Amino acid sequence: MPKDRPLKTIGFSKSALLAGSEEGIALLMTIWVLTILTVIVLSFSYMTRTELSASLTFRHEAEKKLLAESGIERGIMEVFYRMQNLSSEGNDAWKMDGTPERVEAEDGYIIISLTDESGKVDINTTPEVILRNLLGNLGVKLEDIDIIADSIMDWKDADDLHRLHGAENEYYMSLPNPYKSKNANIETLEELLLIRGVTPEILYGNGGKKGIIDFLTVSSKTGKINVSIAPKEVLLAIPGMSTEIADAIFAQREAGLYSGIQGLMGQAYSAMAPFIVIAGPSASGPATVSITAAGYKGTEKGGYAIRAVVSIEGNNQVKYLYYKSPAENNHVSDSAN
Repeated sequence: MPKDRPLKTIGFSKSALLAGSEEGIALLMTIWVLTILTVIVLSFSYMTRTELSASLTFRHEAEKKLLAESGIERGIMEVFYRMQNLSSEGNDAWKMDGTPERVEAEDGYIIISLTDESGKVDINTTPEVILRNLLGNLGVKLEDIDIIADSIMDWKDADDLHRLHGAENEYYMSLPNPYKSKNANIETLEELLLIRGVTPEILYGNGGKKGIIDFLTVSSKTGKINVSIAPKEVLLAIPGMSTEIADAIFAQREAGLYSGIQGLMGQAYSAMAPFIVIAGPSASGPATVSITAAGYKGTEKGGYAIRAVVSIEGNNQVKYLYYKSPAENNHVSDSAN
């Protein structure tokens, strides 16, 4: 019988084991490097897209701002055009009662409104009753009207005695960020936000609802409302005014007839007389005009708005009394014709 052969031991040499281990480590390192490179590439791609989007947004905002700035200049031009052509028949001069006008531009458009400041409520000189009526017409609650009206009067007067619903230093100094009552006339309409009861929603409006800033001024200084220019919300704030009379005045103004406005008031004129003037547009043009312009790009809903108040002075000179950029855009409608 053949002798049993010894079994051979199958194994790996030390060098072979080391070589296989090195190859595995190299493979793992390669996978990690590829993973890191992939993450870096994706990060750069995301950053590039983000920066590109931010650049486009910045560009659009800059273009809308330029459109709004050009709208302010166009508004000034329209004021001068109105002054020079008001007496001509069939002229197409823009209205001065806040009616929005749409101006087409390349890949965008501008909404511009002009308002003669004499048709607004001067917050420093107009009687308190008109301010109260205006707040009520804009939907402000009665208890809030009492607080706002009394607090505005307290803010302007020189003493430290507050009215029934008003506020003086004692109230303002108790706030988290204390300050003192001004005890002087209001210089800008944004200053109203410092006064008790006045909220951004009441001042600027919200969701298409107009704010009081559209109907107030610090530039009129007459204390009376020019009914030949005033927006309907202001007309209805005049004591003795009714919706029927206000509608009749608007129809008369649309027809370009101003001399007959007093006759439309009938017996109510005596109640209105202490609060109004009837001064139709003249060849000399309005003394002070508020211009609001908002620039829009393409089909975008949001616009960039600018609000300016300019004074028309002798020799066709324009003096800026107020300029805000950007301004709130609730009062400018992108649906203007």
